Amino acid sequence: MNVIKDFFRNVRPIEYVIFACSVCAILLSFFLTRNTDYLQLTASLLGAVALILIAKGHVLGQILSVVFSVFYGVISYFCGYYGEIITYLGMSAPVAVLAVVSWLKNPFRGNKNEVTVNRLSLKEYPVILAVSLLVSVAFFFILRALHTPNLWWSTVSVLTSCTAMLLCVRRSPYYAFAYCANDLVLIVLWSLMSAENTTYIAMVVCFVVFLVNDIYGLINWLRLLRRQQKLIQEEQGA
Repeated sequence: MNVIKDFFRNVRPIEYVIFACSVCAILLSFFLTRNTDYLQLTASLLGAVALILIAKGHVLGQILSVVFSVFYGVISYFCGYYGEIITYLGMSAPVAVLAVVSWLKNPFRGNKNEVTVNRLSLKEYPVILAVSLLVSVAFFFILRALHTPNLWWSTVSVLTSCTAMLLCVRRSPYYAFAYCANDLVLIVLWSLMSAENTTYIAMVVCFVVFLVNDIYGLINWLRLLRRQQKLIQEEQGA
């Protein structure tokens, strides 16, 4: 109970505003387009909750990401976006599980509501990018064999998503930057799909909402990093 109270005590007004606007945008786009696919609605709302929690460095956000990956994979299957299916079910969900383990092992000062933000060495970024590129090249041939629509955009989605997830596991604030890039790619992918079926406009709005949340996530994680480092320096100087 104390953990829950501490969490809500630390929620900032801007976070309530972002979450409320996110939910309203998702609901409005869903019902105004007369969408009847409640799986899309559920996935969008789950994603919005997960992102605001991740933006705060709360491990529950990663747990919800696993659930979101399953829902999103099913939605992508019905659209023939095999890249998204493989990415989210074969990569996002397992990596989110690894992130859960990593975050649980690294709470800031024992506070389960906030993960310790990690400053990566310069050597790690090329390694992460190289791994993401290799995964993306492999996925390109797999997706081409499956006759995936919008092949190049789907491949770029794999690249940005893989980079974001690896940064997330390593607890880097720049995970959110990579997810912003992924959101932009997914906005394009679902815009192409909504040109054929307007009910998919709800998915476009969903990823616009995700983009806003990820921008806030980047800003907040950099703020958390500065605050955590300041507290550590004060302890060392005491």
